[in-house]
Order: sequence, then C-alpha cells, then structure tokens
Amino acid sequence: MRYLDSLRASARVPLLQAAKMALATIAAWILAGLLIPGQLPAFAGIAALLVVQPSLNQSLSRAIERSIGVIAGVLVAYVVGIVFGSGYWVVLLSIVAAIAVTWALRLTPTTSVQVPISAMLVLSIGATTPGYAVDRIVETVIGAAVGLVVNVFVVPPIAIRPARESVDALLDEIADRIDAIAGALTAPQTPSRLDELLLLARLLRPMLEKTDAALKAADDSLSINPRRNRHEPGLSEAVALRDRLASLVSRTAAMTRTLHDRYVDELPAEPTIAALAEETRRAAHDLRLLRLVPRADAEESVHEQTEPPALTAPLTVARPDSTHWILIGSLLEDLRRIREEITGEELA
Repeated sequence: MRYLDSLRASARVPLLQAAKMALATIAAWILAGLLIPGQLPAFAGIAALLVVQPSLNQSLSRAIERSIGVIAGVLVAYVVGIVFGSGYWVVLLSIVAAIAVTWALRLTPTTSVQVPISAMLVLSIGATTPGYAVDRIVETVIGAAVGLVVNVFVVPPIAIRPARESVDALLDEIADRIDAIAGALTAPQTPSRLDELLLLARLLRPMLEKTDAALKAADDSLSINPRRNRHEPGLSEAVALRDRLASLVSRTAAMTRTLHDRYVDELPAEPTIAALAEETRRAAHDLRLLRLVPRADAEESVHEQTEPPALTAPLTVARPDSTHWILIGSLLEDLRRIREEITGEELA
C-alpha cells in the first residue's frame, strides 16, 4: 500500500487544467490529421498534452523544449543513418549518440529525454515510412503550438490567490508564536512546554520557504500572461509583506530561544513581566492587522479595536533581579525591532 500511495498526488490537478489538456489534445489531433493525412497524428496529441502546464511561462518553455528535442533527435538520427546506414545496432548507436549530445550541450531534462526518443523512432519506424522524420517534426510543432494557444486564450492560469493566502498563513503563525511568548511570560512553564515553543518557532523557517515557493509560482503564472497588469499589484503587495515577515521570523525565533534558554520559575513574579507580556500581546494583535485579507471570523472586542499599538506608551522597567535582567533586556530589544517591522517606523 505504501508504494501505491506514492502514485497518488496530495491534490488533484485543477479541473480547468484537465479540461484544457483534453481540449488541446483533441484540437492538435484534428489539425495535424488535416494537415498531414495518411497516419495517426499521435505525436501532435502528445505534444499538446505535455505543453499545457500550470503557467504560461512553463507552457512556453515546454513547447520550446519539446520542439528542439524532436528536431535535434531527427538530426542525430539523420547523421548516424548517413554514416552507418541502417540496422539493429545503428538504432542503439543513435540513442547513445543522442544522449551524448544532450549531455555535452547541458540540455534540460525534458529535452534530454526527447532527443534520444526521437532519434530511436526515426531510425526504427521511419526506416519503413517515407517522410516520417519531417512529419514527426511538423506534428510536434503543431501540437506544441496548439497547446500553448489553448493555455493562453482559455482562462490563462493565475496563482495570485494561493500566494496571498500563503503569506497570510505565515503572518498568522508568527502572530500565534508571539502570543505564545506573551503567555509563557506570565504563566509557569515546564521544560517540555518550553521545548515545544522553541520547536514551533523553528518551524516558521520552512513555512517561510513554502511561502517563497508560492510567490515564485504566482510570479511565474503572470509571465507572458495577458491578465498580468490586472493582477500584478496584488502580487507586489504580497511580496512586500513577505519581506517584512522574513525579518519577523528571525526575531520571533530569537525571542523564543532566549526565553527557552534563560527561563526560571520565578520569572512570572518579576514586576516588569506583566507589562512586557502585554506589549508582546499587542504586537501580535498589530501584526494580524496587516493581513492581506482580513479574517471573516475575527471577532475583536471594542478594547482590542481601540487599544494603542505596542510600545507607543512609556514602559517603566523596574530594576530586575540579577538572574532576569539579561532575559528582560533581550526580550525588550527584540520586541522593539518587531514593532519597527510591523509599523515601518523606528522608535526614538
């Protein structure tokens, strides 16, 4: 069952993309059949099927790669056939030669696979089919062109919404981690709970990497997309917020690490801790206000809606116990920098 599970993706291909793949394959098959009668236009259908990708940029790249791969494979087969003639071993030689050419030219994986396949088919099937090599090139170009055209004109894919949702999810998790620090300052913590807080803070880094991947996919989806001008501001807004969150990931992890390493059971009784925890909680609240899409289920009290932002009122820090001053000073400095990232302002 484990091996069978590896065959299943975590999510289905979008229904719209599946429909466009079917449409492109059918259209390429019919068009190539009309232009090149006498044989089944299978290669046109294959090219169209492979060219329809999640983004137009990927579709263009796949169309170019497949076309170049077919042309290069035909040329390799043509040269090998002229030099060595025909025969069983010549087909094998053409495959080796094609692989050597793709390696020497450092071609992409898609092109590197296509070149030896084309060379093999030309020398095996094409030997008994006049004009096979030329027809195969024409078919592939037709299929690639049809696949690209279908992906351009039939609802070009846009990946802005998933990217913005990913940025908001990262923001929410950072705010939760900051809230957790505030809670840990005012309530007794066990070693296992402190370890859990540190682990969750460290998970912000891979979450940031996932957000970066989503933003890259969104930018890729806008390349050569006719709807780029309409959606580019939304992507720019998400990228700008992501850049601010990247610093907060480091600051939040640093605060959690400091709390984990220097926590003592007497900390909640420290006079300054209650005020520090309140400012930390306010910072989490202020951060949530930066979401690209406000939460529909957010139910804030009147106090939360009108409360002043973090560190905008004087914070009196009583002289801490000698075992606490490093922790309190470090948390205050990290909180100051977090506030600057949230507001975009520097404290005097």
